Amino acid sequence: MSSNLKIIPLGGSGEIGKNCTAVIQGEDMLIVDVGLSFPNEEMPGVDIVIPDFTYILENKKLLKGIVLTHAHEDHIGALSYLLRDVKCPVYATEFTMAMIKMKMDEKMDIRSVDFRQINFRDKIKAGSLEFEIIRVTHSIPESGAVAINTEHGYVVFTGDFKLDFTPVDGKLTDIARLTELGTEGVLVLLSDSTNVERPGWGPSEKSVADGLRAAISQAKGRVLLTTFASNVHRMQQAFDVAHELGRKVAVAGRRMEQTLDLCERLKYLKVPKNVRIKLDDARNLQDDQVVILTTGSQGEPMAALSQMSREEYSRLRIREGDTILYSARPIPGNEAAIWRTVNRLFRMGAEVIYEGKTPVHCSGHAYQEELKMMVNITRPFYLAPVHGEPRHQHIYKNMAMDMGYPEHRIFTMADGLPLEFDENKGWLGEPVTCGRVLVDNGGSAGGVDDEVLRDRLSVANDGIIIPVIAVDVERGAIIGQPSLDAKGFSGSEEVLREAAEVMCDALDQLKPNDIKSVDHVKHTAADAVRKFVHRKTKMRPLVVPAIVEV
Repeated sequence: MSSNLKIIPLGGSGEIGKNCTAVIQGEDMLIVDVGLSFPNEEMPGVDIVIPDFTYILENKKLLKGIVLTHAHEDHIGALSYLLRDVKCPVYATEFTMAMIKMKMDEKMDIRSVDFRQINFRDKIKAGSLEFEIIRVTHSIPESGAVAINTEHGYVVFTGDFKLDFTPVDGKLTDIARLTELGTEGVLVLLSDSTNVERPGWGPSEKSVADGLRAAISQAKGRVLLTTFASNVHRMQQAFDVAHELGRKVAVAGRRMEQTLDLCERLKYLKVPKNVRIKLDDARNLQDDQVVILTTGSQGEPMAALSQMSREEYSRLRIREGDTILYSARPIPGNEAAIWRTVNRLFRMGAEVIYEGKTPVHCSGHAYQEELKMMVNITRPFYLAPVHGEPRHQHIYKNMAMDMGYPEHRIFTMADGLPLEFDENKGWLGEPVTCGRVLVDNGGSAGGVDDEVLRDRLSVANDGIIIPVIAVDVERGAIIGQPSLDAKGFSGSEEVLREAAEVMCDALDQLKPNDIKSVDHVKHTAADAVRKFVHRKTKMRPLVVPAIVEV
């Protein structure tokens, strides 16, 4: 008798980012990807967002391995956090493995991790499950789909993909193997749906060279190109075009330098001879002889370009006449930070190019016709769009129905909601523990909880009020007149004066035994001030009493 199969997304379904999915058959569990996402402006002080791993930890005795589709942060960035609490083999192809080790080496002792480098099409046993990675084209080398052979047929994760027939590295999507899987029997296809809103076929990554060539050839001064530090194909084209136009290339940003060094060493990137120079040496050249690759395409505060826009990057200053090329698409939630950086750069006299007749960026995700082709070659019985927000999943579902798929064979998955199969059918099961963990790299290992986040938002939005109260704990008495101090609070002095009177009235009602409890005094004061201020101003400042024991 066969076991039921469960596919449980813990991130990446109904959202873009923090991709992480558990596949369970009998007593065996395989995890596909362990990614992170980035905070939005409602998460002050948060550095990254990772999946809640509670379900994996509760079932870690079943865990047979982790397989990673490619080296983007939203697929590998949370791995070090999970590996603090579990031990199992980690499988990836050469480039992905090298990138993982480079990034994780800063966070943990990687010698303790059971890394297992594999090749495309290798068949790997993980208990009763067997999986392989199949090459697909994307915006980073060695991206893969994952096919898991189960008792009910293949479960295929497309991973992030596009069908690029002229890739920069010449390595095509393995359509032959994907077609074979369709013949062997694909139970369900979990498909990237990020670009399902875009009709037709996406442009080839190679087409970006035309945009770079046009922009760089027209630039009269220095050209700064910002893209993801992991976009090796984009950087390869920047080197090639710069060499063609007689310019040298320097790099600003530690992560980009590390990636380039790694890719040169592993021969994933071929830098034309004598083209790459040190950033400091760029000062010795004429402005029209220089291209600078830089981090900061997503407005990250500490990235090189963001610091340049604030005149805080000591190694390079933006000058009038510079041309800045934004060769990246904004990650949802980063738009405001990006536009702030762009506006600062314009004010500094730079020409900023982020859109144009000849684009300097193209997406690494499949458009509608590519998504349809993936369905047609793998021929899955069931479909489940992932790596997309609810609108993307809705459009994908309509697209699939137009292709002839009945509605009951298309599942709209959500984080924490298992997709289950037996010998006869598939269905959405009962939710499991799931959520997000907000990580403040300077804080506790447990992450930022909702209460801390609410307090940060309260301070950011409405400021802080500090009741100062002197208490004789032994006698149970308030000493002197309590007062209020405020920082960042925009209410009037009159509101603060009245709030202090209301607080004093509330404290006067306390009995000596109540006052002997510092916590009781704090609660009474904070509650009185908070309610009064909200009633008068509709604001919700953080109220933090300071008790002086005398």
